[in-house]
Amino acid sequence: MSLLCPLNPPLTDWQGKTVWIVGASSGIGAATARALLAQGARVVVSARKAQALQALAQAHPLCQALPLDATDQAAVQQATASLLAQSPLDGVMYCAGHYEPMRADALDAANMQRHVEVNYLGALYLLDAVLPALRARGQGHVSLVGSVAGYGGLPNSLAYGPTKAALINLAEALYLDLHPLGLGVSIINPGFVETPLTAQNNFKMPALLSPDQAARAILQGWAKGRFEIHFPKRFTLWLKLLRLLPYRVYFNLVQKVTQ
Repeated sequence: MSLLCPLNPPLTDWQGKTVWIVGASSGIGAATARALLAQGARVVVSARKAQALQALAQAHPLCQALPLDATDQAAVQQATASLLAQSPLDGVMYCAGHYEPMRADALDAANMQRHVEVNYLGALYLLDAVLPALRARGQGHVSLVGSVAGYGGLPNSLAYGPTKAALINLAEALYLDLHPLGLGVSIINPGFVETPLTAQNNFKMPALLSPDQAARAILQGWAKGRFEIHFPKRFTLWLKLLRLLPYRVYFNLVQKVTQ
């Protein structure tokens, strides 16, 4: 593989393609659905909030609402079977997420388990359901929405960060297995995006983006065949550099910046 070649088949023509977005009732998922619909894709949107999905579907003829709890493995299997009976899936994006700030002085095991169920296990249930059909067809693209919080330990991210780190590692392993079969895999690591989840933060969020800006960055990353799609780079590149430092320096800098 040439170091200059895209890691994935570039996705530039969405006309007539079918994309399933799990976690599409608001924020990045909903914005990405709208962006794909504008490009002529047929988009299936799933989440627990049926009313929000129906509103999106009613506004776009090519949009299909499929209410779903991603933590219900049987429901994910059933939803997948119904979609595959309609048409093959060209793209699958797991964007469901749960976030509550947490630090060690208020560790809540039940809440941490909820983070694992929504952020990680839901992705595994979706992969378990869709991968056999994608592998048999030999084409398609899987995207997992991680976070820069998965790069390294950060304050308030005791529950959220580890689940996003797991998704990054999962995507890397998936790529090694699926790329030789012709399938695309990408991990999407946003910085701060204005969503119902980040609205819980009580600090100034640097380089804050709108969901529509995030969606544009995602489609640009897919068009360039990127494996990791991270944005905004004026913020994420600093975090990548920070992660390369020795722990003594890393911990010192993070504590100073977040005080």
